[in-house]
Amino acid sequence: MTPVEVLAKFRRLGVKLWLDGERLRYSAQKGLLTPELSAELAANKGPIVQFLRSARSHEKHTPPPLAPVARDGELPLSFAQQRLWFLDQLEPNSPVYNIPHAVQLNGPLDLLALERSVNQLVQRQESLRTCFPTNDGQPAQSIRPPEPFTLELEDLTSMRDELRGAELRRLLDEEARRPFDLAGGPLFRLRLFRVAEEEHVLAVTMHHIISDGWSMGVATRELGALYTADLQGIPSPLPELSLQYADYATWQREWLHGDVLEEQLSYWRRRLAGAPSVLELPTDKPRPPRQSHRGSRVSMQLDAETTRLLKALSRKHNTTLFITVLAGFQALLSRWSGETDVVVGTVVAGRNKAETEGLIGFFVNTLAMRTDLSGDPTIAELIARTTEVSLGAFGHQDVPFEKLIEELGIDRDMSRTPLVQVVLVLQNTADESLEMPGLRMSEVVRGRGAGLTGTAKFDLQVTLNEGAGGIQGSLDYNLDLFEQETVRRMARQLERVLRAVAEDENCRVSELPLMSDEEQKRLVAGWNRKTQEFACAGSLAEGFEHAARQNPDAVAVTFEGEEVSYRELDRRSNQLAHHLRDLGVQTETRIGLFLERSVEMVVAILATLKAGAAYVPLEVSLPSERIAFMLEDAECTHVLTETRLSSQLAVSPACVITLDTEVSDRSDRSLHVSIDAQNAAYIIYTSGSTGKPKGVVVTHGNVMRLMAATEGWFSFSSS
Repeated sequence: MTPVEVLAKFRRLGVKLWLDGERLRYSAQKGLLTPELSAELAANKGPIVQFLRSARSHEKHTPPPLAPVARDGELPLSFAQQRLWFLDQLEPNSPVYNIPHAVQLNGPLDLLALERSVNQLVQRQESLRTCFPTNDGQPAQSIRPPEPFTLELEDLTSMRDELRGAELRRLLDEEARRPFDLAGGPLFRLRLFRVAEEEHVLAVTMHHIISDGWSMGVATRELGALYTADLQGIPSPLPELSLQYADYATWQREWLHGDVLEEQLSYWRRRLAGAPSVLELPTDKPRPPRQSHRGSRVSMQLDAETTRLLKALSRKHNTTLFITVLAGFQALLSRWSGETDVVVGTVVAGRNKAETEGLIGFFVNTLAMRTDLSGDPTIAELIARTTEVSLGAFGHQDVPFEKLIEELGIDRDMSRTPLVQVVLVLQNTADESLEMPGLRMSEVVRGRGAGLTGTAKFDLQVTLNEGAGGIQGSLDYNLDLFEQETVRRMARQLERVLRAVAEDENCRVSELPLMSDEEQKRLVAGWNRKTQEFACAGSLAEGFEHAARQNPDAVAVTFEGEEVSYRELDRRSNQLAHHLRDLGVQTETRIGLFLERSVEMVVAILATLKAGAAYVPLEVSLPSERIAFMLEDAECTHVLTETRLSSQLAVSPACVITLDTEVSDRSDRSLHVSIDAQNAAYIIYTSGSTGKPKGVVVTHGNVMRLMAATEGWFSFSSS
């Protein structure tokens, strides 16, 4: 947990923490501070002191108290809600921001009591009755009056056993992915499935714009308390809510502006100045121009001993387990990406006021953690850097991520999320369990991937939970970018790196082990074992002529309905090769090919090779300056083209040969030009997207060796 979340936890338990000078003081009722809580407080003392010290320096901007606002005017959205509403306008009917949860209830369930409890919950929490209509292109919160809620029950007991489980999973997946209408609402759904006489599954789904992970815990806890009270025939035991989310949203808008906002933003501007807007991880697939948000999930686990060592290392460096894990994760990201300036997102609860802790609403905020990994630091040095970064971020967490992106002027890119593409979350609070008299509860585990909706908000999100058996977690990933086996390997490498971090704080980032002994052995010994010598003698021209002699009448090239045999292709390329030699072309001469895809292009390639020269392909759509540069850089003496394209080569220093007018009545006999395997076959240019393009010389031997080495894969033949 972050220092803020530790403080919030102790505050909920009735433990007050404050700074007396530079000493941390606390007050609590006798017996409240158990040995376990005392140990947790001691483990987090350093970060809490630093955070409170930072907060004290900003007391001039202490926020005003939260207070109820009138409901007779237009109610604004919070900054976070505003961004989700905007994303919904861009991609309507998307399930990306659905929050689904399903629990199995075994035992006698009172359906009417459950329905009455849900109605009480909806009446109690305004967020469950809120929607977001638009007026003149701008949204507002609209809180509907309580309406009778009817619990939807679907009975699956008539189905055969072997079909019932599959149907339940299908219905749960369907429910999790069913979109919400933000303007019309409701943005909260509850559906009950009966799978046996005393076995039910309760599916709860909310839209993120009215909820977050903490809110799901609030809803679970309160629903259980209301159901229990209903069965016992007593009034609700829950205290009245003095505030609602709409009050918080109004307070946030009124407080976070002017000098207050500028003071917080100035920190983030300094921290993120010059930060890379993209963390480029090696992906299995090219990034599509627009995110589909298709996602999946793989699991990972750290054993109890490694977790114990990580916590001990955290205490030694006066920091938290989260910061130590973040340091290790950023080191791994640096190794994957090759970058030393790494930005990772993390999520904070955003409930810094006691009044917000019992509310259902969207409070969670994303913080951008930018860490400098230059100089190949040791783990101890990296933890110190990460601690400084984290405490600064936690001390300025009031700026909503949405507002930060807006103020920094980061351009929208539909192919990725702004600023943060990778997220780390570490939780060590137990999940809220639904407690109902006479019922045994268990969470329904479904096979679908990320978030149980089959979606991913980020390229990669690592979510870890600290428990008695160590750290368990998952990696949610974007299916447009990664294959499952790649992410499984990532999970194994993260486990391995965190173990190395726990065991040796003097290890440098470059020394962190990414591969297991078995993987290392396979890479070094197995894949590098030299089992075959590949022939690289001869030339491509000789290889083609051998094929032409073997199958002279076989089809060699097809293009837009035209078919050319090996005999004809050999004859035409011989004619052009003789013409080139007559023009003074020698071995290693460079010839530009300024041609569109066609049979003539293949003829030109073969003729150039037969003449002993090397060809330089020139894309006809390139700017004239780029073509001129390549011709000069490659030292091309001749260019093969067609009359209709030749005008684009008016400034070319090379001899321009138009194939449709100049080559005729030439000998079609084979040439006998001495070509060595080390002679150049062609020169291919880089894209030049990161600077001046560079030409790479590829020899005849390079290509002959490639064809020999891949023969076993492709089985090149007349077919």
